[in-house]
Order: sequence, then structure tokens, then C-alpha cells
Amino acid sequence: MELKEILGKCDHTLLSQTATWAQIKQVCDDGIRFQTASVCIPASYVKQAKDYVGDQLAICTVIGFPNGYDTTAAKCFMAADAVDNGADEVDMVINLGWVKDGRFDLVEEEIRAIHAACKGKLLKVIIETCLLTDEEKIQLCQVVTQSGAEYIKTSTGFSTAGATFHDVELFAAHVGPNVKIKAAGGISSLEDAQRFIDLGASRLGTSRIVKLAKAAEAQ
Repeated sequence: MELKEILGKCDHTLLSQTATWAQIKQVCDDGIRFQTASVCIPASYVKQAKDYVGDQLAICTVIGFPNGYDTTAAKCFMAADAVDNGADEVDMVINLGWVKDGRFDLVEEEIRAIHAACKGKLLKVIIETCLLTDEEKIQLCQVVTQSGAEYIKTSTGFSTAGATFHDVELFAAHVGPNVKIKAAGGISSLEDAQRFIDLGASRLGTSRIVKLAKAAEAQ
């Protein structure tokens, strides 16, 4: 797969706590220039970024991030607020405590509520694979499939590990045909990006692929 095709599957990401508007603006400029799938940025910058890019680039943001233990009502407000501010896509973090309690019914109810709050915009469900057993991951593939969300996503990039080939392969074997896969966290090479895509990922959450593209241009 050519670099341009890989870039077209990337959510070019900047979620640092200290991210400034100058840095967000640069990420947006890079997203437009390299035609990434979206830029994934903090919710506080969504309106400013959408006003800046217009229809040239999709804006993605995160809610309940990175721990996932906000109340459902709070997450729904965050999702609706993000969409009202111009977000085209929302990446949410599930309540991992409910998973450990075996309350998959509550997890599904919450995803459904947040999906409704997204008002037709894409919802990606982050399950933080590094904190789960394979059995829990498989159960969550079923939950996300039933919830109506468009994507299941591996990781926040803020926990103990990011995406693994094993997890994307596991997702591909257990999600329904209505659910796409996003691999995120630690994707640092074109070879890894290609492997994740080959295993079934439709999106990659990363900042490094654009950096590699810039480096290739500079040679």
C-alpha cells in the first residue's frame, strides 16, 4: 500500500495535556496537506479547529478520556457538545470498572446513549485492550456490535500499552460486519501501519505517520 493510502486511514492525533492552539493548528495544516482521515484533538479546540479547516478536514475528539469513569450523563453531554461545536467523529472511553464487574449490559446501554448524543456522527468505542483479558475483549466486540457504534478502538495511548497485532486480529474475528476497527497507540512505523491495516484496521490513531511522510519529503 502506498504512503498516501496509509495516510488516508490515519486519525492524525495530538491529545497532549499541554497542547496549544499553535500546535493544534499545525496538526490541522498537516492533516489537510497529507489528506489524513481526520485530526483527533482535545474537545476544547474542536470549534476553533472546525472554524479553521471548514470542510477540508474531518475533526475528531475524545470524551471520557482517558479513564472512562465519568457518568453516562456527563459523557452524553460531552459528545453532544463536541458535535455542536463541529466534531465529525467522537472517540469515547468505556467504563472499565463495569467490565471488571461483568456489567456488560451497562456498558452497552452507555454506548447506545452516547451514540444517540452524537446525532449521526461517527462514534468510536475505546476499550483499552491492555487492561483486559481476551475473554473481556471478545465480549466487548459483541457489545459494540450490538450498540450501533461505528468503530471499536484498541487504546487511548495513555495507559500501559497501545495497539497490538493480536488485538486487531481478535477484533476482526469477533466484531459484526457493521463495526470497523481503529488501532491506536504506539504505531511508529509504516511497516506496523501496513500490518494493522492488513489485519483488519480501517483507521490508525497516530501522529508518527505524518512525521514519517514529512521526513520522506525532506530526503
